[in-house]
Amino acid sequence: MTTDETQPTDQPEYPLLAAPADGVPPVIDTERALTDAARALADGHGPVALDAERASGFRYGNRAYLVQIHRDGSGTHLIDPIACPDLGPIQDVIGDVEWVLHAATQDLPCLAEVGLHPSKLFDTELGSRLAGLPRVGLASVVEHYVGVTLAKEHSAVDWSERPLPQPWLSYAALDVEVLVEVRDRLAADLESQGKADWAAQEFHALTSFTGPPQRKDPWRRTSGMHKIRNRRAIARVRELWQARDVIAQHRDTSPGRVLPDALLVEIANGAPTSAADLMALPGASNRRGRPHPGLPRYQRDWLDAVRRVGAMNERDLPPATLRSDAPPPQRVWADRDPVAAARLTQVREDLAAFGEEHHVPVENILTPDYLRRVLWEPSNPLDAQTISRELSELGAREWQVDIVTPMIEKAVAEHPLTGE
Repeated sequence: MTTDETQPTDQPEYPLLAAPADGVPPVIDTERALTDAARALADGHGPVALDAERASGFRYGNRAYLVQIHRDGSGTHLIDPIACPDLGPIQDVIGDVEWVLHAATQDLPCLAEVGLHPSKLFDTELGSRLAGLPRVGLASVVEHYVGVTLAKEHSAVDWSERPLPQPWLSYAALDVEVLVEVRDRLAADLESQGKADWAAQEFHALTSFTGPPQRKDPWRRTSGMHKIRNRRAIARVRELWQARDVIAQHRDTSPGRVLPDALLVEIANGAPTSAADLMALPGASNRRGRPHPGLPRYQRDWLDAVRRVGAMNERDLPPATLRSDAPPPQRVWADRDPVAAARLTQVREDLAAFGEEHHVPVENILTPDYLRRVLWEPSNPLDAQTISRELSELGAREWQVDIVTPMIEKAVAEHPLTGE
C-alpha cells in the first residue's frame, strides 16, 4: 500500500504507530502455515482488513508479493503468495465476510490472481472521498479517524526481495492493523452525512472489479510519443515497445528498467542502423559517459526492430492516431456544437455546486466521460427516462443517476435543439 502524501506543517502532529500491537507475525510460506492462518481467521470476528504489496517498477506486471490480512480475534497474518500461490483456504473462510481495503482497485486484480474474491467490500479511500476528506491517502485517513501516524518510508520498496526485511514486514502489518477501526468511524461519518447508501452502491460495484479495461495498442502510451515525427517512426515505437516487453517479461522486470521510454523514443526517431549509431544517440549515455545497461546488452533487439520497420510497406505502418468513439475534447465543443457545449457547461456548473455543498469531488458524483457521452450527439428527445437509461448503461450507479438526471433534464430544457 502506498501512502504518498506529505503531512502539511500546519497540521497537528500525531503519535507514530511504530510497531504492531502483537509484534510482527512470521511470514506464512508453507501450506501448513496457510491452513493454520485460515483456521485462525475462522475463529475471528467482524470484517477482514486486507492489503497487498506489489513490486511495481521492479518486476513485470502487478502481481502480489505479500498479502496482509487482519481480523479481530485472529490477529494479523502476512502471507507470501509466491510460496503459497493459491490462497483458496483463506477464500473459503473470508469469502462471505466484509473486506476492508484502502484504494481497492489497486489490489483487487492481484488478489484475484491468488484466489481471493470479495462478496462484500468497504473501501476506506473511496469512502473518504465521499465523506469529503481533503486528503485520502491511507496515512491521512488513519490520522483523521484514529489519531495516529503510519510510517511511510517503505511504501515504494521492492517487495519481491526475499527474505523481506523485518522493518518492511512491520510496515506491512501496520497497514491493516487499524483499518477496521477506520472503517467503523468512517461508516458512522457517512451515515451522519446521509451518504451511507451512496457508499454502499459504490462498494457493491467494486466487488465485480477485475481491473482496468485492456487498451488497444498500449505502446501508444509510451512517454514522449508527442516527439514522434511520422508513421514510420510510430511503427518503430511499436516494434521497440514490443521487443522490450518480451525482454521484460522473460526477465520478470519492469520494462522501464530494460530501456527507459525516453531512449526508446530516441531510437524510434533516430533510426540507427548500427551499434555505433545506437550508442551515438544523445541520450545513450549519462553525465558520466556510461550508457544505459539495456542499450548495449540488447542492441541486437533494438536494431532488429528498426530494420523490420525499414522493410515494411507503407500500407503496413500503423495509423498516426486511433479512431475513437469518445466525444471530442470539451475545448472544441463550442465551435462544433454550441448547444451541446452550453448544456455541458451548465451541468458541470450544477455538479460543481452540488459537490461543494455536499463535500464530494465532482468526479465521484459522475464520471466525466459519462456526461460527455450523454450530451454529445444526444438522443432526441433527451427526456428523463432516456437520460437515466443511458447513464445506467454507461455504468453510473443509481444514486448518481438520481442526482445528475434532473441537472441534464434542466439543461436540455434551457438549451433545446430545433425540433426538440
